[in-house]
Amino acid sequence: MKHYIGAGNPMHAQFEAKAGYQAEHFSWAFEAGIGTITLNRPERKNPLTFDSYGELRDLFRALNFASDVKAIVVTGAGGNFCSGGDVHEIIGPLTQMRMPELLEFTRMTGDLVKAMRHCPQPIVGAIDGVCAGAGAMIALACDLRYGTPATNTAFLFTRVGLAGADMGACALLPRVIGQGRASELLFTGRAMTAPEGHAWGFFNALHESDALLPAATAMARKLAEGPSFAHGMTKTMLSQEWAMTIDQAIEAEAQAQAICMQTEDFKRAFEAFAGKRKPVFGGD
Repeated sequence: MKHYIGAGNPMHAQFEAKAGYQAEHFSWAFEAGIGTITLNRPERKNPLTFDSYGELRDLFRALNFASDVKAIVVTGAGGNFCSGGDVHEIIGPLTQMRMPELLEFTRMTGDLVKAMRHCPQPIVGAIDGVCAGAGAMIALACDLRYGTPATNTAFLFTRVGLAGADMGACALLPRVIGQGRASELLFTGRAMTAPEGHAWGFFNALHESDALLPAATAMARKLAEGPSFAHGMTKTMLSQEWAMTIDQAIEAEAQAQAICMQTEDFKRAFEAFAGKRKPVFGGD
């Protein structure tokens, strides 16, 4: 769940602000509580490298301790989201590696998805054009996804001789679009069209390309202005309750909600309602 550590708390120094973070292998921008990650190799449709995988993983891990960041937008430059692992910089070298090295790589890619799912901030994907392979998994790991009519999403691992089981695909995709649809995409590697993705629940909405990032940012801003501690709790419960029985989930939510009822944001919401004004949340 989202941490709130006030300036007077002795642990405050452990919670690093990310407003001034300088990314090396993608673009990072920060404004009004929203961090925007842009995959920015547009000449190659924004493929990933070993370095960008690692930096993305480390950034999402660090966001657990970034109390200034309330929501995240992930997008790609140049009309495409991400074409997956770079054929020359990743796929080629992988064919020369031994099993222990390959396992280190596949664990690293999976750790990126884990970091995205474990960071408390809601993540909004703005997904245009090509969204393939590991790029499709990054999109899938987002909490909300917006696409365009031109978005084509392909979990194409089987087309390069690999299993469809990659980076958590066999766990996450069926939960989003259903077992049968996920099975088809993971067995065949075919692209899911934007209308299919919208109809199946992969995309929350479709927008024209020029309206995509503004729409995703507007949603991120709405989330950032909300009760961020409670949003973190919601994200935590959405993940944890996959492995619970109904009785366990109801009890877990009872405890989670009781914790949220102790926050100042809960009091602020009541006072704003009583005063007939919009609440201003502080995340504590």
